[in-house]
Amino acid sequence: MKSRKANVIEQMDSIAGERSKWISRNKYYHNNLRDFLKFNIPENSSIIEIGCGNGDLLKELKPSKAVGIDISEEMIKIAKQKFPGYSFYVMDAEEISISDKFDFVIISDTIGYFDDVQKSFEQIRKLCTDETRIIVTYINFLWLPVLNLAEFFRLKMPQIRNNWLNLDDVKNLLVLSGYDVIKSGRKFLMPLYIPLISEFMNKFIANLPLINRLCLNEFIISRYISAGREEKKVSIVIPARNEKGNIETIVQRIPAMGSDTEIIFVEGNSTDDTLNEIKRVCGKYSGKLNIKYFLQDGKGKADAVRKGFENAGGDIFMILDADMTVPPEDLTKFYTACYEKKAEYLSGSRLVYPLEKESMRTLNILGNKFFSILLTWILNQKIKDTLCGTKVISKENYIKLKEVKKFLGDIDPFGDFDLILGSSKLNLKYAEIPIRYDARVYGETNISRFSHGWMLLKLTLFAMFKFKFI
Repeated sequence: MKSRKANVIEQMDSIAGERSKWISRNKYYHNNLRDFLKFNIPENSSIIEIGCGNGDLLKELKPSKAVGIDISEEMIKIAKQKFPGYSFYVMDAEEISISDKFDFVIISDTIGYFDDVQKSFEQIRKLCTDETRIIVTYINFLWLPVLNLAEFFRLKMPQIRNNWLNLDDVKNLLVLSGYDVIKSGRKFLMPLYIPLISEFMNKFIANLPLINRLCLNEFIISRYISAGREEKKVSIVIPARNEKGNIETIVQRIPAMGSDTEIIFVEGNSTDDTLNEIKRVCGKYSGKLNIKYFLQDGKGKADAVRKGFENAGGDIFMILDADMTVPPEDLTKFYTACYEKKAEYLSGSRLVYPLEKESMRTLNILGNKFFSILLTWILNQKIKDTLCGTKVISKENYIKLKEVKKFLGDIDPFGDFDLILGSSKLNLKYAEIPIRYDARVYGETNISRFSHGWMLLKLTLFAMFKFKFI
């Protein structure tokens, strides 16, 4: 055994009996770390923790199935005594022998102990499905002098570090090991508790640009992508209100995708005879295409989309606006990205290619850019176009989003923010597909720049306090 690894085992064995004391002494730090993980890991998930210590963190996350591995025999002995309902193993992260799959893999403040980080990441692939999320938390190397001083004065648990990687180093090793990074960031500026001051600093000041780089904790959330590919059934939901002149053209131009393509119109109380046109077109093409329609129960695009999704039979759900500003032929790009597992939630981006004249007003462009910058900062995910109507998600993940709805509430009449925020809460891989955005050829937009813009601003502020200032 390499001396570096032997030194880690020796130190961990020697402090195993005191670990709970150190956690209690630094309760504020550990509670914040726990809360971050609880935000990202739903209760009753299956979890494995790499470098589990005495198992306290696993217990706090309330898993349906919990497994912990650690290189220290003494740590595992204590963990088994404290939590007999969980499974704990003395195991090196470089030589994992567990074959079970998990919803979440946690590597919390453990990478510094790894002798070969890339090899450990490659071994962890054994524990993953395509839905597994790997959450890595790590200490910002800028804090090294402070931490060394704290250890000298016995203010924190002593640690041996076999490496000191920064955020980009860890991302690079994840990518080299076959993972796809979903989001990353930094949190926690004040590890010591000072009433009022610590909470203000950690919730607000720590999230400010530049200052955020000084935070103590770095985190990365990633996924493993397997090589398997399978054709899927596609359901295309088309909310339609006052779009009579576009209905048949849409049907004619939608391409066949996957093993089956289902077209679903949801009519929204139109005044221009859109409903009768939908009935006519569905009757005309029913023998050739998988096509159907429904009447919207409530108001707003979000309500129409939910109606369509609830009645969809496909594996992949797509939203296509009936205004024809996005070419239906572009939907093949979205399907290909799903089929190749490039992303789990996709949105069109209208702000890459030059816009056709009169397709989007200047104020709308500026507003879209403003909301995109804010949401990129809030969610730690690059978002260029928040309001494009073309969006794609799997049926499986849409069902999960309905659970997240309890966290978000019913405040979004458009549905765009529900999908963006819900997908971020689930840590789905997000990607944008650049598309051409054309001017309308029939009808008028249903969007009001000012009243709807004010509503979007309120939604963004809501997201800020739900996701950033936690």
